[in-house]
Amino acid sequence: MNAYDVVVIGAGPGGYVAAIRAAQLGLKTAVVENKHLGGVCLNWGCIPTKALLRSAEVYRLAGHGQAYGLKADGVSIDLAAVVARSRRVSGQLNAGVAGLLKKNKVDVIWGRASIAKVGVVAVAPAKDAEYGKPNPPPKAALGPGEYSAKHIVVATGARPRILPGLEPDGKLVWTYVEAMAPKATPNSLLVIGSGAIGVEFASFYRAIGVEVTVIEVLPQVLPIEDPEIAALAKKSFEKQGIHLLLGAKVTALKKGANDVTATVELGDGSKREIEVDRVISAVGVAGNIEALGLEALGVKTDRGCVTTDDLGRTNVPGVYAIGDVAGPPMLAHKAEHEGALVVEAIAGKPVRPIDKRKIPGCTYSNPQVASVGLTEKQANEAGYDVKIGRFPFVGNGKAIALGEPDGLVKTIFDAKTGQLLGAHMIGAEVTELIQGFVVAMQLETTEEDLMHAIFPHPTLSEAMQESVLSAYGRAIHI
Repeated sequence: MNAYDVVVIGAGPGGYVAAIRAAQLGLKTAVVENKHLGGVCLNWGCIPTKALLRSAEVYRLAGHGQAYGLKADGVSIDLAAVVARSRRVSGQLNAGVAGLLKKNKVDVIWGRASIAKVGVVAVAPAKDAEYGKPNPPPKAALGPGEYSAKHIVVATGARPRILPGLEPDGKLVWTYVEAMAPKATPNSLLVIGSGAIGVEFASFYRAIGVEVTVIEVLPQVLPIEDPEIAALAKKSFEKQGIHLLLGAKVTALKKGANDVTATVELGDGSKREIEVDRVISAVGVAGNIEALGLEALGVKTDRGCVTTDDLGRTNVPGVYAIGDVAGPPMLAHKAEHEGALVVEAIAGKPVRPIDKRKIPGCTYSNPQVASVGLTEKQANEAGYDVKIGRFPFVGNGKAIALGEPDGLVKTIFDAKTGQLLGAHMIGAEVTELIQGFVVAMQLETTEEDLMHAIFPHPTLSEAMQESVLSAYGRAIHI
């Protein structure tokens, strides 16, 4: 057997980062992959969807050229070219991951991995990917066989959650995979679920002219966000022409030759039928824990995810889990951070467990939504005496110059200590801005620190400081 210090199962964001960091620390390392270097995120998730959304944004701006003093007549969508650009972006980054693994002398083993016993990873031949066309293995990749490892890191990610009766078929009922590589533009679309994935696709398809309806079983769009921010998002989505049915659920799908009729149960118990060309099921994801040998090893799982401690260790010594397969929040940046953390702990380096309250969440819809920390409701329920700051983008010079005056920055502080408990934002580029508050929370910054920091002008970031000032009755520009 080939002997390694660390074998990582899965080369998604968490897996390849863990492998590279382990190699940097002098550990002999291999990563096993069956489908795509970079995982779902890079190949069929985070990255290609952002490429699609960028195309939609440019198209939207071109259609409003007159508002910017420009003439842009005859702008139209070439869907095949939009999808092709999205795939090129993913392809470039996929090759980049291969290059990084090679540079750091990480062996790539191509195939399906399972843990034969503690300390042994068995690799079977690769099979077709469950989503998209699989990438070819790197030229120097190792093949099937048994590999010994002192430490095994499970980083197998997650897949779309399937609800009974709403199973995707790849033609009429899509998961995010089919939704990001459509062969033709549907006239109408039903999106089941209004989390980040659902509203991002709703934004993309609405921007290119599709009639979009979003169904959400909970009473709030973007259910995990602060209700005040979610209400603004709802207003904006509806203004764009997206139909929202909240507190409703799809109970049945009847497929025709080239359309689908959905039976929807509304909050009052009544039912209605909605006929659309296509349906996107965006009801979350489930961890890939099957066929890994975890059950035979006695590795504990809970609700489809591997149970770990705050250093990624399972209950079986020498076996670890990171990323989506280790449970929520199921975010690529959380997986990457866990990957580095776990192997640093393996190498005996001092580490700091992740505080999940400080993990930012970003939704790249139009408008963007970003948040970190407690919502106002959560802070109140936790017993904090809070001070709330708000600053609208309409009071920000850069936002007005951009033609993006709709937005809000909301900050939540502990009134007793000045600790920043949470920040919630909606508007242009807030997915970039949120990191300022993430760093502030990580450094245990108080309101006084943020007030005395000098923010550049003119920038959208000024709205962040004004929100802090607002919480203490000192806002200037509103």
